[in-house]
Amino acid sequence: MEMGKCLDFEHEHIPVLLNEVLYWISPAPGKLYIDCTLGMSGMAEKLLESSGNTGKLLGIDRDAQAISRGRRTLEPYRGRVELRHANFTELKSIAIEAGFSRVDGIVFDLGVSSPQLTQADRGFSFMKDGPLDMRMDQSVGPTAAEFLVHIPEKALERVLREYGEERFARRIARAIVQERQEPITTTSRLSEIVRRAIPIPARRGRLHCATRTFQALRIAVNGELDGLADVLRDASSLLGPGGRMCVIAFHSLEDRIVKQTFRELSAKPNPQLARLTKKPLTPTREEQQRNPRSRSAKLRVAERVMGEEGV
Repeated sequence: MEMGKCLDFEHEHIPVLLNEVLYWISPAPGKLYIDCTLGMSGMAEKLLESSGNTGKLLGIDRDAQAISRGRRTLEPYRGRVELRHANFTELKSIAIEAGFSRVDGIVFDLGVSSPQLTQADRGFSFMKDGPLDMRMDQSVGPTAAEFLVHIPEKALERVLREYGEERFARRIARAIVQERQEPITTTSRLSEIVRRAIPIPARRGRLHCATRTFQALRIAVNGELDGLADVLRDASSLLGPGGRMCVIAFHSLEDRIVKQTFRELSAKPNPQLARLTKKPLTPTREEQQRNPRSRSAKLRVAERVMGEEGV
């Protein structure tokens, strides 16, 4: 169950599976890298720090706050960093325009970041009351509150079941539809509707009973699975021979797409990639204890191979 990407220890931002990504990417001077999910800039900073004084990085994020934060955090690397506020589905055109058409490493850290979870006004979490927004890019698209206004009950049930793996999807969808005569505009109200819809015995457990519903709505509102396979193919085409792609997924549906796309791109007779991790890597027990949000993280790594086209 995806719960967030990094932990803030006294303002030190530690990305999930950082050591594993650095091991597989092996940053070096003069190399080019793309961080497709800039987030809190922790991964980007480590890639730049580990690539001497000449490694360069392109950072992309659909959250304007992440880009603004990144400009401050990565100021010491000015001249070696390009940042773009965009959806990573635009990766290929952005990379070519920025001069990153052939790179040595690409990183995806999928899902929601810690600031998005902890800022009440973003509406991602039931832990703090706030407007029911959930948009990663607050400049476009409907909010979660707007999403809930008109979606048919059956469609909502499907969203909760498929994206949240919620076994009480039907009960929750019915409750939301019944309650939305008065618009559901806050995280606390949605959380309470979900709580009341779930049988009392099932409310007890490690996960808060609204976790799966909030996750499912967030994925739907942001279209997080839309175009993921295509962008992984685009990323593969940007890698030079020997270049590596690291993808961290927090949700089983995301990981399945990554697994299937890597398998497709590594298939004979003309493979583009070689899968370096047959099974996904997961955080060590120490990391999981330090950062409980890392528990569901899975890392897959692939390397670009020489193809018929001479790439």
